[in-house]
Amino acid sequence: MNWNNGIRQFHRWVSIIFTLTVIANFVAMAMGKPPMWLVYSPLPFLFLLLFTGLYMFALPYAVRRRGGRQPA
Repeated sequence: MNWNNGIRQFHRWVSIIFTLTVIANFVAMAMGKPPMWLVYSPLPFLFLLLFTGLYMFALPYAVRRRGGRQPA
């Protein structure tokens, strides 16, 4: 598997996990005051999404700057 495809696949799966933790947060808040570990549980996934998203955003510019071919 290509390195870039692996990053994209990882980003997709982390986004699913992030979405589920946010939904769990809203459900817990509807039931009352949620525990702090649940409130902060989406943050690690958010940071992973930030780094992988920035990598994917910068990738076409880096390839173009090196004079390589355009990614599909």
